[in-house]
Amino acid sequence: MALNEMFVGEIVTELLKQLNAISHKSCFCKSSADNLITSIQELLPIIEELKYSGVELPAFRQSQLNRFSETLRGGIELARKVLESGRWNVYKNLQLVRKMEKLEKQVARFISGPMQAHLLADVHHMRFETMERFNRLEQRLDSMKTGSGRWVEEAVKRMEVEGDSNLGGFSGIGLELGKDKVKKMMIERDDLNVVGIWGIGGSGKTTLANEICRDNQVQSYFNNRILFLTVSQSPDLEQLRAKIWGFITGNEPLNYTRKSQCEWGSGPQALVVLDDVWSLPVLEQLIFRVPTYKTLVISRFKFPRRVVNEVYEVELLEEDESMSLFCHSAFGQKSIPPTANETLVKQIVDECKGLPLALKVIGASLQDQPEMYWINARKRLSRGELICESHENKLLDRMAMSVECLKKKVKECFMDLGSFPEDKKIPLDVLVNMWVEIHNIDEEETFTILMELSDKNLLTLVKDARAGEAYCGYHEICVTQHDVLRDLALHLSSQGEVNERKWLLMPRRDTELPRDWEKNADQPFNAQIVSVHTGEMREMDWFHMEFPKTEVLILNFCSDKYFLPPFIDDMPKLRALIVINHGTTEATLENFSVFTNLANLRSLWLEKVSVPQLSNATVPLRNLRKLSMVLCKVSNSLDPAVLDLPQIFSRLSELVIDHCDDLVKLPLSICKVNSLQSLSLTNCHRLRELPADLGMLKKLQILRLSACPELKMLPPSIGELVGLKYLDISECVNLKCLPKEVGKLVSLEKIDMRDCLQIVNLPTPAALSNLKSLQRVICDDEVFSQWRNLGKTVPNLHVQIAEKWYSLDWLNS
Repeated sequence: MALNEMFVGEIVTELLKQLNAISHKSCFCKSSADNLITSIQELLPIIEELKYSGVELPAFRQSQLNRFSETLRGGIELARKVLESGRWNVYKNLQLVRKMEKLEKQVARFISGPMQAHLLADVHHMRFETMERFNRLEQRLDSMKTGSGRWVEEAVKRMEVEGDSNLGGFSGIGLELGKDKVKKMMIERDDLNVVGIWGIGGSGKTTLANEICRDNQVQSYFNNRILFLTVSQSPDLEQLRAKIWGFITGNEPLNYTRKSQCEWGSGPQALVVLDDVWSLPVLEQLIFRVPTYKTLVISRFKFPRRVVNEVYEVELLEEDESMSLFCHSAFGQKSIPPTANETLVKQIVDECKGLPLALKVIGASLQDQPEMYWINARKRLSRGELICESHENKLLDRMAMSVECLKKKVKECFMDLGSFPEDKKIPLDVLVNMWVEIHNIDEEETFTILMELSDKNLLTLVKDARAGEAYCGYHEICVTQHDVLRDLALHLSSQGEVNERKWLLMPRRDTELPRDWEKNADQPFNAQIVSVHTGEMREMDWFHMEFPKTEVLILNFCSDKYFLPPFIDDMPKLRALIVINHGTTEATLENFSVFTNLANLRSLWLEKVSVPQLSNATVPLRNLRKLSMVLCKVSNSLDPAVLDLPQIFSRLSELVIDHCDDLVKLPLSICKVNSLQSLSLTNCHRLRELPADLGMLKKLQILRLSACPELKMLPPSIGELVGLKYLDISECVNLKCLPKEVGKLVSLEKIDMRDCLQIVNLPTPAALSNLKSLQRVICDDEVFSQWRNLGKTVPNLHVQIAEKWYSLDWLNS
């Protein structure tokens, strides 16, 4: 920022407002007020020019302007006193007149003195820097070979690159490591024609590319033939292609034709750097397949390996590097000064999560600010709020460029990510549940959207080796997001009046609901998604709220007890409910009776809670399609004596019970839920048996029994699941055998039976010969050859030996 934030904005605006009020009032200070208005109106254009110049002023000049801003701030207080003063107090009015005259002289003296010196200094510095720049450029041009050497434009661009650095000249260990890795790709690998640098916005990709271009070894390898081009979102492709081709061949760009590339053989080594590339079609148009020519692509988006041969993904800064960069921006040095609050500085640096742009922008915005300003900034950052105008303009607006180019539906899915707590892994199943219900898409499209957001570095996909496979359980895959990207989602979703927002979100966990929610509770909230994040909530902690349009409610909390919000009764359109306890033990849910009014609920996710006893009277969820219980206590809720599952869940199509260690036996009534198409009983370490009548589930297509070590047998009725397409018994280490009835599963397409250590023999080939639809089997070495032999009668069968891929890292979120 060229000036103190308050000085360039609010102070001058507020002071003018007060002075105009004094002038119109025609009181005893009118003359001084009119003179001040004239002076400040002359000053305002200069302030605005400095504000938007993007130039950092030297510390002395910044300090001088800050002192003048304090003078103007005092002027506001003085003007308010003038307006509040009564005419009867002659002595007080005389004092105010003298103070107004003194303020008038101070402003006039600054405009005629220091401000003029500032302007002259700017002219002098600009002249000096321009002459220095042209002197350096002239030296470069003298060494060029006219016609066959480098372009004048290339030299100019290189000079611009050398004079600029996104990180204020900062270089650390991470930058050096990244530079070394990219250099090896370009110099030591002749097989790599196109190399990429990927990373989220503000991660220092362009800075890294600049450092590579400056490197002596790189310059020597390419004989100083390096062209740096910024592509941007709306490039002139023909001009860029002509420019690149002219650079490669040494000819004028206008000589380029589309068949030129086919006719060109080879030339001296050359490197073209394409910065800020936004789309694959554009990139493909700018790559030339010439043996001695290489391309370095810098983008926040991921491109396929068929186009970009090898990639370096920019790593975020480590703790010590983050601190050095932040201190460089905030204090002009690379360590915390003795006068600063060390704890406060570390807390703010931690909020930046190693993102260079965030460290630089936030550090600069706090420069020379008092400690109370820093404390407020820390609080606002912890709530995902803006701390100043530059925070929005320089950081979030720049990050928002990645989001604005997305299709509407994909952008909304990105915004939905702000509904979840920071620094927590989000099971993809939760996102799928939301997106299917509110965006009118199917599960396959949700995964496509997820991959698009991942490819654009707007989220990180934490996955195992099966991610994206057919029949893969989404609860095994997680999503994470950098905090600054999450803040961006929160910023974009919090625009407008609180009652009219599409997303009503609590950015951080708090002990109570936001005050602006309570303040506006007399009017309905029109949010489609509502996210609450608290600790323990009792009945008295809630207040009345109406949500006539809400389709998704997310309840994040951390406690042993939790009273479900009464306002669920006022959510007539609720389609997805997500209840997640982040505490260490399962929480007891109270007020479960609110479920009686959820006639439209289609998806219910319960995590780390003790599920209350279900009964026909309390939970008639007849439209529920998907029920997920993860890390829950479920034995009481599934008591067959009081539970009629077909009556309660008459349309249930998917049931997930994962990591529920008190589940010993699945109730028989589950077999009567005729609508069930997918049943997942995974990581239930005490599950010993399945219902004998499992075969009654005629519509069942997916049966997952993964990681249930106490399960010793499958019921023979499994052969009656004529619609079953996928069977997962992986990690059922005590399962004795595959029953011969498996051979009756004529629709079966895939079996996953890795780490089934007790199964060493399969049913006879004759018993399995009817598995004509079977396409893939994943198994261990012991039964590999037996499955391969079945391939003689099942022609499309592919048998794969299992790889070790299990991971429970997501449980540590």
